[in-house]
Amino acid sequence: MMHVFNKRMRLMTSSAALALLLAAAPQAFAETPADTLVEGFAFDDIITLDPGEAFELSTAEITANSYSKLVALDPADTSKVVGEIADSWTVSDDGLTYTFKLKPGLKFASGNPITAEDVAYSFERAVKLDKSPAFLLTQFGLSGDNVAEKAKAVDEGTFSMTVDKPYAPSFVLNVLTSTVTSVVDKKVVVENAKPVTPTAEYKYDNDFGNEYLKTGYAGSGPYKIREWRANEVIVLERNDNFFGEKAKLARVIYRHMKESSGQRLALENGDIDVARNLEPGDIDAVAKKDGMATTAAPKGTVYYFSLNQKNPNLAKPEVAEAFKYLVDYDAIGETLIKGIGSIHQTFLPKGQLGALDENPYKLDVAKAKELLAKAGLADGFTVTMDVRNTQPVTGIAENVQQTLAQAGIKLEIIPGDGKQTLTKYRARTHDIYIGQWGSDYFDPNSNAETFTANPDNSDEGKTKTLAWRNAWDVPELTKETQAALLEKDSAKRAAIYEGLQKKVLEASPFVIIFQQTEVAGYSAKLKDFKLGPSFDTNFVYTVSKE
Repeated sequence: MMHVFNKRMRLMTSSAALALLLAAAPQAFAETPADTLVEGFAFDDIITLDPGEAFELSTAEITANSYSKLVALDPADTSKVVGEIADSWTVSDDGLTYTFKLKPGLKFASGNPITAEDVAYSFERAVKLDKSPAFLLTQFGLSGDNVAEKAKAVDEGTFSMTVDKPYAPSFVLNVLTSTVTSVVDKKVVVENAKPVTPTAEYKYDNDFGNEYLKTGYAGSGPYKIREWRANEVIVLERNDNFFGEKAKLARVIYRHMKESSGQRLALENGDIDVARNLEPGDIDAVAKKDGMATTAAPKGTVYYFSLNQKNPNLAKPEVAEAFKYLVDYDAIGETLIKGIGSIHQTFLPKGQLGALDENPYKLDVAKAKELLAKAGLADGFTVTMDVRNTQPVTGIAENVQQTLAQAGIKLEIIPGDGKQTLTKYRARTHDIYIGQWGSDYFDPNSNAETFTANPDNSDEGKTKTLAWRNAWDVPELTKETQAALLEKDSAKRAAIYEGLQKKVLEASPFVIIFQQTEVAGYSAKLKDFKLGPSFDTNFVYTVSKE
């Protein structure tokens, strides 16, 4: 009885702190609790917290802090993969079977032991749910029909996965660091699975806990997910059963804040400890203020806009090329993304194998007009762009709107939150979409596959890459991208990706603008606050307060 009472008291205390934080006006509550990290963060892109479905940048950060995977990216050296739940692994001589020995004695937050059966179930549910990130596993030949035999528990402490081709092992291991491979607590998920009526599209009789995990939790990471309220708040609470380095703080609260100026004010007033979406001017101001600090990390994230090839005007190759000459890259680089990004026009971010650092396009209205005339559109046309109403994309969209107008193209901006614009984009019902793509794992295939591969361009296509979302049908590029996965020689592999980037630069519906440098302003009271090389390496368990 005492245990229950203490637990209730703990929950009440943290709820009271949360209520104060959310309700207080800036001046009324001038210091965050000593045991709590509070971040101002725009996370309106979150649709679900189920790692088997989640495919958004903000969600990757939340799940990385609350779930564990077999292996993880080494944040200190992104060319390396290290064990997380796995203690060691071997690859069979034919290059097809990967066998993982698990660390003994690990537990989920629930107290249940972590076994190879939990790993196998996590892979099985991700493949059978067949949500957006499932292709990361199905590309290895896993399917609903064979996943139980291809990804299985050999014994309680051994998991094996058999792939369909002898891929470069670095590629396979890098894929296994992605969110979709997060290991869930089978017992908790099965208990919360909802029965469903099988259909031709979905032939299983339960939802594998998908509805429960939308806001629920069944992980083993340093923090537990306690609450998510869309566009309001996310609350993480320390997981005392975590097998690694224990979180320094009792909880982490992410407050949904979209405006840079609002985040800066809240940071200066002590309402938040970290401001995550600061624009260049606000970053400068925070850097100069006593008691504040800033940090930055280059991210494997590129910002781009893309032209849906279902729109007959946008499907003309000359039009796609004209758009690349209708972006004022220099002005964007000097103002909107100063300090938070660098101009980058190829799909592989700097730092990845084979990344090509070539920026051949400049604003050239005369050249663009020439191309539009060649396409039979000398008088221009009207088109829409779906824009998440956060910076810097809103500013970039408005800038592009002005330069397009110089060539007679009238751009109508359709603003929406992250969830709205992404949902429309994924349904292929946009004209132009502007946004960001973050690598799912640190192998060049993560970006190459999404920008250049489209195995089935029909609306029913299962592999919903960015090429598919924009109805860009490229069978030859698709074959070339798939072949690159079987090349074990790193130099030869890099050369293939360089060639793919050149082809996308010249003849794709993607206008890639810049690579992100993530920045944050934070209170100097924080110790060990860092940003990682990707959103799923933005770890908060190491952070403490002086």
